[in-house]
Amino acid sequence: MKNIPRFLLAISAITTDARAREILFPAKRINFNFDVMKHTSVGQLLLVGVQGLELGADEAKLLRRVQPGGFILFGRNIKTPGQLRKLVDDLRNLSLIEPIITIDQEGGRVSRLRLIGNEPPSAQQLRDKGDIELIREHGDVTGDLLRLFGFNLDLCPVLDISFDDEADNSLRGRCYGKTVEEVIRNAADFNNALRAAGVASCGKHFPGYSAAVVDAHHSLPKIDRTREQLNREELAVFRAFTGNDSGAAKNHVVDSMMICHGWYPCFEEKKTPASLSHRVVTQLLRDELGFAGLVMTDDLDMGAIVNEYSFDEMLQLTFAAGNDLAMICHRIDKAEEALGVIEKLPRKQINRALASVAAFKSKMQPPTKFSESAFRKLDDAVWKLRVAVLGEEHAAERSPENAARSPVERY
Repeated sequence: MKNIPRFLLAISAITTDARAREILFPAKRINFNFDVMKHTSVGQLLLVGVQGLELGADEAKLLRRVQPGGFILFGRNIKTPGQLRKLVDDLRNLSLIEPIITIDQEGGRVSRLRLIGNEPPSAQQLRDKGDIELIREHGDVTGDLLRLFGFNLDLCPVLDISFDDEADNSLRGRCYGKTVEEVIRNAADFNNALRAAGVASCGKHFPGYSAAVVDAHHSLPKIDRTREQLNREELAVFRAFTGNDSGAAKNHVVDSMMICHGWYPCFEEKKTPASLSHRVVTQLLRDELGFAGLVMTDDLDMGAIVNEYSFDEMLQLTFAAGNDLAMICHRIDKAEEALGVIEKLPRKQINRALASVAAFKSKMQPPTKFSESAFRKLDDAVWKLRVAVLGEEHAAERSPENAARSPVERY
C-alpha cells in the first residue's frame, strides 16, 4: 500500500471503486488543485516516453508505480490510427491523475502523425506561401486531429527566428519567419487556432536556439549572442507569447514553454545549458518576462545533456533551475530512479513545480470520440491544406527523413 497516494486511500475508505473513479475522473476529466497534487507521487514532475506500439506488462507496472505527470509519443509508438488511440487510452487508464499526453506535431518533417496519414505543410512552407488563413487552418485541423487521438498538448509552435534557412542545427524548415514580426504574426495565428481547438501549446526553444551552429541532439551548442542581440530579436518573439507583454495581444500566450539545451555565455559564464540554468529559467523567463505557465526541459536524453552530466545531477539541476517537468524520452527504464532523485529534492522546489503542473492540468480538455472515419475526414483536410500551400505536384513530395543530419525526426 505504500505506493498509493494518501488522498486515494482516503477516497477508497469511504466510497466504491466506481465512485472513486467518478471523483478522480469527473465529466470535465480533471479538477485537481494543489492540495491534491502535493499528496500524490512526485512522478507528476516527469514527462516520459513509451517504449513501443503497446504497453508491455513490465512497462505498465513501472509506469503505475511512478505515476508520471505526462507521456510523450514518437514515431516508434505509431503504426495505425486505432493502435495509437488504444495506446493513449491505456496510458490514461494507468494514471491516477489525468496525464499530459503530448507529441511533436509541427508540420513538415516534424509531424509524427505523417506515419499514418498525410504530412501537413511545414512552418517554413506556410511562411513562404504568405496566407494567414492557411496558417489558421493548419492550427485548427492539427488541434482536431490531436484531440481525436487523445493528445492534450502539442509541442509547438517553434518560436525561433530563421537566421539561415539552410543552417544545420535541427531547425531547418521549422521556423515561421525570418524577422521578429513575421514569427510573431504567423506563430500567433497557429497558436490561437490550436488552443481554440482544445489542445494546449508549447513555445520553443527558449531563449532562442536559431544561432546554434551545432545540433543539441548530438552535443551542447555554444550560442554567442549578446544580451542586446537576444533582447532585440529572439527574446522579442518569446516576450510576445508570455501573456505579459503590453505590446502584444493577450491571446498570443502559449500554455507552456520548452527550454533548450544551448549554452549562452551572456547568461552563464560557466558552460551550462539554458535548460539547467536558474538564471535563464527563473530569473529571465519567470521573473523578467513574467511567464506564469508550465515550463519544461527539452529532452534530457539528448547528447547536449548526457555527455555533460550524470543522471542524478541532471535532475537536481533541472528543478533547481525552476523547471516544472523533466522530459526523459528514451531512458524509460530509469523512470523509477528519477523518482527517487526527485523525492530527495527540497520540498519548496517540489511544491512549486507540482502547483504549476496542477494549474496546467486543470485546463486540459478530454479526447473526442474516436473513429476511423473521423480520422480519414481530418486526414483529407490535411491533404487539402497541403495542396493549397504547395500545389498538387509538390504536395505529393514528402519531406526526406535524413536522421544522419539530425535525429529531430526521432526526438
